[in-house]
Amino acid sequence: MGRRNLLRRGAALVAGAALLVIGVALLVLPGPGLLLILAGLLILADQFPPVARYVDPVRVRAMRAARESVSSPVRIAGSCLAAAGLLAAGLFWGVMPELPFGGWPTGAGLILSGVILTALLVYSYRTIRTGSSDAE
Repeated sequence: MGRRNLLRRGAALVAGAALLVIGVALLVLPGPGLLLILAGLLILADQFPPVARYVDPVRVRAMRAARESVSSPVRIAGSCLAAAGLLAAGLFWGVMPELPFGGWPTGAGLILSGVILTALLVYSYRTIRTGSSDAE
């Protein structure tokens, strides 16, 4: 195995493992946990073929979660409120350094989670609604 190939595998291992760890943490914290787990598995499966068997089950669960997130106007409104809450909390934590874990590192993380949640909500809505209207 060449040095370049070894570096590529090492980088894939580090990036994939980092995405997996962050994704698992985001399953209980606000953020797109399943999406990051799927991304980590896809990166790892490219360099480590035995990992590929885990990709499809996670993809199915991620798509089910996307479908459920836009299944009703109440869920869409709840997701929008959660995104707005994350953005507001991020700004609040950013400007209030005296809070526990206060400051811009925490605030930026919350803001980023709100932006990602909004992007995933839009993606889910477009994908699921467009796909279901084509099937009908």
